[in-house]
Amino acid sequence: MVNPAALLTLKKKWDEFSGRHPRFVSFLGALKNQGITEGSIIDMKVTMPNGEVFQSNIKLTPEDIELIRGLAGQVK
Repeated sequence: MVNPAALLTLKKKWDEFSGRHPRFVSFLGALKNQGITEGSIIDMKVTMPNGEVFQSNIKLTPEDIELIRGLAGQVK
């Protein structure tokens, strides 16, 4: 069951995040418009302040696409 109060809090935090990082939001919008498809690869890299790097990637399955679309539908 979805908690409406939690969704409102998440929406507020997303709006704040969007204000701080508009280029990232534009990037996500471009992905949404293009459409992420099965076989697409998401590559993530995080560089910590001390220079340590964490990197991983995933090749999307149909189940992954379904999850992403479901999550995207929750935050608009």
